[in-house]
Amino acid sequence: MKNNTINKEEIEKFSKIAEEWWDPEGKFKPLHKFNPIRISYIRDGLIQSFKIKNELKPLENIKILDIGCGGGLLSEPLTRLGAKVTGIDASSKNIEIAKLHAKKNNLKIDYKCASPEKLDSNLKFDVILNMEIVEHVENVDFFLSSCAKLLKKNGIMFVATLNKTLKSYLFAIIGAEYILRWLPIGTHEWEKFVKPNDLIKILEKYNLKLDVLNGMKFDLFKDKWFISSDSSINYIGKFSKN
Repeated sequence: MKNNTINKEEIEKFSKIAEEWWDPEGKFKPLHKFNPIRISYIRDGLIQSFKIKNELKPLENIKILDIGCGGGLLSEPLTRLGAKVTGIDASSKNIEIAKLHAKKNNLKIDYKCASPEKLDSNLKFDVILNMEIVEHVENVDFFLSSCAKLLKKNGIMFVATLNKTLKSYLFAIIGAEYILRWLPIGTHEWEKFVKPNDLIKILEKYNLKLDVLNGMKFDLFKDKWFISSDSSINYIGKFSKN
């Protein structure tokens, strides 16, 4: 078993376009469109799980680890909601961009260039985010086991990724990369997509049980993402640690 989850080719791919993280019309435009639904899903899921009453700062003092944080598109809004966020990414260029942007916005976020297996396993988080990352790592099983070690008992893990279906190949690769040009060609490799049942089975081994799994769909006419019952392309799951 590899004791490293970093895929160097994937890191280089994202490092090349790191300057564009905060440009809503740049290479990460699809993620900017994706972000509102991700934020509300995480916020609402945590309010429900942790029975939160504070409406102004609902995530106050919740320790969140944002894995594969990129330029900080999720880390920043979650910090504004009160969370204590640690953001890690294997690309030093991404981390530089994230640090600069957080500083500019007077946000305290602990950014580190690292992968989960390199973090001190004595560190424990209330929440771990694996958003659009498992399809870019080496050895998904080892990656998720490393993540699970960093999660407190009764902690929550969110995983968002792409299903391994013919539909996902047609829409997420042929459609999004080659026809609509939403993403640079080569952003995704279909072989690395993970079926929900496979993800659930891996996480069960590490004492994480599925709370809820939803699909995510893009409405071309409204130019917006929605939570959906159709998980054949994009899906997101919330897991609790026993």
